[in-house]
Amino acid sequence: MKKDPEKLSRFTAAERANHWLSALTFILLALSGLAFFHPAFYPLNQLFGGGVWTRILHPFIGLMMAISFCVMFFRFRKLNTITQTDREWLGHVREMVDGDDRNMPEAGKFNGGQKVLFWLLVACMALLLLSGIVVWRAYFSFMFPVSVIRLASVVHAAGAAGMILLIIGHIYMAIWTRESMGAMLYGQVRRVWARQHHPAWFRQMTGGDK
Repeated sequence: MKKDPEKLSRFTAAERANHWLSALTFILLALSGLAFFHPAFYPLNQLFGGGVWTRILHPFIGLMMAISFCVMFFRFRKLNTITQTDREWLGHVREMVDGDDRNMPEAGKFNGGQKVLFWLLVACMALLLLSGIVVWRAYFSFMFPVSVIRLASVVHAAGAAGMILLIIGHIYMAIWTRESMGAMLYGQVRRVWARQHHPAWFRQMTGGDK
């Protein structure tokens, strides 16, 4: 395949596969989890073969997501280190939302907002994994007192709600910032897009080319 000189490689095939595996398992977990969260969502369990199978599959899908997310974490943790430039970027985020990006500090591969999202998702994933182990009745619940299991159930629900809201925001921003979705689908972005939204990363990738 001939390389397009007008585009830059943003994500490798492995990184994109990792991302979409996490996304798929998240969707399955959200649907199966909502089935147990409120009676109004209970019919969702039919997507998984009924209530019993939903309860069996949910934690195993959760383990798949945790493993996939851990791989993503180790891939991108260094790139998501929050710097002083990111703090300045966050300080001007309202101006950017209003359509004025003239005062925005130069972002690297990920901007300040993306980095904050990354660490919030890491926190939610950690809460979900730890609390999920405690409430996994088939294998671990017998090891904990009832009070701990009840607390873990609340933490698990809160962590899930937090992650769902964060992912909704993530999808909205990906659609709002044109080509972000395409970057995760096809792995490439136009040079002009990279220069506008991630100028520091653009210079790094091009050796300072205009």
